[in-house]
Amino acid sequence: MPPPIISPPPPPRGRGNVVWKVLALVFLALLLLSLLSNALSFTHGVIPHSRASADRARALEEFVLEHTNSDNKIAVIEVQGVISGGEVDRSDMNMVEYMDEQLKMAERDSDVKAVILKVDSPGGEVLASDEINNLLAKFQERSHKPVIASMQSLAASGGYYISAPCRWIVANELTLTGSIGVIMHGYNYRQLMDKVGIRPQVFKSGRFKDMLSGEREPDDDKLTADERKNRDEEDRMVQSFIDQTYDKFKSVVKSGRQRAASENNGKGKALVDNWEAYADGRVLSGKEALQYGFVDELGDFDAAVKRAQSLANVASASLVEYRIPFDLGSVLSHIFGKSDAPAIKVDLGLELPRLKAGQPYYIAPMSILH
Repeated sequence: MPPPIISPPPPPRGRGNVVWKVLALVFLALLLLSLLSNALSFTHGVIPHSRASADRARALEEFVLEHTNSDNKIAVIEVQGVISGGEVDRSDMNMVEYMDEQLKMAERDSDVKAVILKVDSPGGEVLASDEINNLLAKFQERSHKPVIASMQSLAASGGYYISAPCRWIVANELTLTGSIGVIMHGYNYRQLMDKVGIRPQVFKSGRFKDMLSGEREPDDDKLTADERKNRDEEDRMVQSFIDQTYDKFKSVVKSGRQRAASENNGKGKALVDNWEAYADGRVLSGKEALQYGFVDELGDFDAAVKRAQSLANVASASLVEYRIPFDLGSVLSHIFGKSDAPAIKVDLGLELPRLKAGQPYYIAPMSILH
């Protein structure tokens, strides 16, 4: 008899159907997430702003960084990067509002005995730095809880501005701080426009309305006598504004350090008599800052914790911080939200802060960020 014919096994049935079912489920899940995101966005839009602001404090959650057997707590508040009025990630709050809500939670919690301000910042916008400075000063006046600044690798210019009202300042020996001063940055690109063949048409209501514009003719021999006179007056007005802002910076440093010295009963460092000579924009190491009285103690974060316990008169305390909890709505807004137009980015190996032209900053020079 001929050998039996062995047929190959039939292909499994329903495999294609399973794939389509999985794809349909994935599509349905994405559709539901999209609808949920739109619903959350609509709900957020119809809620009054005042109510949303009142609920922000409840949106923050306490996380334990280091637990001890004590009921006492020390709240750790971090300030990292450029100080600005921009929004914090996963939140509708900006940096100032986020700082305000954290301080409110620390003030309401009777178990919180002190606050450590962990600063790692080159500085930033003048207004944002001043608002955070005021928040810290008022918090200590109302709650009578000390704030200890713990300077990390960089706490310069605006980073020192927000540290000045603190009861005690701890810096590492190699911390870069100081840089007390104001800078206003801009570009004049008129000569580039002339080479390309672009001529601006300007209509203005006053002779100084375009005083900070980069399209104006540069200061050269082409200017008439009246134009040169206007430029000199503009320079005096801008410099006067810079000087006023600089004087505000120095007054913040002086009042903050004097208040700290008074409350610390001579245990910290007081400003030297000629401290203003070192407030000329120069960058100081932590060791130099201690020598001139800009900081009270050299040490790391652990030294700041010990100092906070000492000033709060507690033997031990748990370290806590206030974070923005995971929010599905914010995640979905990033996934399904409108994306910006594609941009070309040149990677230089360093993320430099973006400065807005014509806006004053308490910020350290870019060279120390390398």
